[in-house]
Amino acid sequence: MTDTGDTATITVHGTVAAGFEGVREEFAAVLAADHTEPGSQLAVYHRDRLVVDLWAGEGITGDSLPSVYSSTKGAAHLVVALLIQDGVIGPDRTVASYWPEFAAEGKGELTVRELISHRAGLIWADGGFTIEELADDRVIAARLAGQRPYWTPGTENGYHALVIGALTGEVVRRTTGRSIQEIFEERVRAPYGLDFHLGLPEELEHRHVGVRPGVATPEQAAEAAANPIDLDGLMALAFGYASDPPLDLVALGNSRAVRALGPASVGGVGSARGLAGMYAAAISGLAGRPALLTPETVAEVGRVRWRGTDVVTAAIDPFALGFEAQQQVYPALGDGAFGHSGAAGSQAYADPVSGVAYGYTRRRFALPGGAAPENERLSAAVSSAVAKV
Repeated sequence: MTDTGDTATITVHGTVAAGFEGVREEFAAVLAADHTEPGSQLAVYHRDRLVVDLWAGEGITGDSLPSVYSSTKGAAHLVVALLIQDGVIGPDRTVASYWPEFAAEGKGELTVRELISHRAGLIWADGGFTIEELADDRVIAARLAGQRPYWTPGTENGYHALVIGALTGEVVRRTTGRSIQEIFEERVRAPYGLDFHLGLPEELEHRHVGVRPGVATPEQAAEAAANPIDLDGLMALAFGYASDPPLDLVALGNSRAVRALGPASVGGVGSARGLAGMYAAAISGLAGRPALLTPETVAEVGRVRWRGTDVVTAAIDPFALGFEAQQQVYPALGDGAFGHSGAAGSQAYADPVSGVAYGYTRRRFALPGGAAPENERLSAAVSSAVAKV
């Protein structure tokens, strides 16, 4: 692997394997052009080999542990995929067959497959949630069991931004007696040595780097002023913007309670190595251990079954089996690529066709939210490098 160094006005640290020098150059270029000082990490595995391990920015090292928001959902959905693979959870059984209380308010026929694909209509609860409540998946699940859905369950896709991990987590708890966090630790994080935590131990707290608020460009500020969020719409509900007071997503990521409990929708803390390593473990194996998922399960988790526009975010065909479908976002990826982005700008995915597992983090909140735009250039650079090796 080759050492990195100064490029333009930014110092890039870390290493890349031969043939991946272009990824380092692109990483330096996109960060040099971002005057908000994002503080970023990028890690890529090709099959089971770490080929990119880069970081840059004030206070950031390769071992820093940022809050990764909804990239956490990838860990939660991996646990569900493992339990489906094991035959413990039946994806086409109703949620209520595992969790009887869920049948309230007309939700009795919704299947697990529909739930994990964001079709339940349970994007929020009457009265909202505090940050302390959002830290606890069991509190969220108990509230939502009796909640009237915002659309007829099973008829629409709509991103359950802050609650999907609690909903699927309750199914996991009812079938196994264990939480998603416990199973992730025992079957994924610990055996594969991943620096990605659903519940950050106190002794690792010093490695966490706090989330910094986003800095809008003049163009973004003008766009926000011209098109304010509809506080009566589903987007405002799903992200807590309609709450009183509105949910502060930066404070959510900086909450010790959230980091300690690791809620399965948004509470994960990890490095880019940890994110990429999880997806490498899923499709290729890692650290001398076999792949977590069989080829059949890999194909299933990457398959989009319901086409259409997300009624919360307006994204097109967004979800496979819980994971975000990736090819329409990053066209160079193979069919069936799956992963999940996070609000501050993180992105992580697996591309089973090329054997790539990708992880990106940043501590400065990327506006307007979701995967930071630089991921498009970085992902393309990775795909270009892999095509030549």
